[in-house]
Amino acid sequence: MPIAGSPKKMAQDIAAGFMMLSPPMLRAYTPADFKTILANLGIVARDLRQEKVPQDDLAAAKTKNMKLSRLNQAEVIVRAFCKKKRIAI
Repeated sequence: MPIAGSPKKMAQDIAAGFMMLSPPMLRAYTPADFKTILANLGIVARDLRQEKVPQDDLAAAKTKNMKLSRLNQAEVIVRAFCKKKRIAI
């Protein structure tokens, strides 16, 4: 099953907490889809790391770190799924 919509938008939704990846959800994707998902997770994470947050704004720093954490967790889930199913990515 191809990725519905834009893969970058999907990664942004994961970062915002609107979407969460799980192994049952990943069964429908092909190896090429996994590569696309991982690439877009990396792009969104890179864009987030480039954002400048004022040192005195703790709420913005926490939000940025939570988004990075969600992206990292999604990447770990995808890589673990691919390793379990022996899918080369």
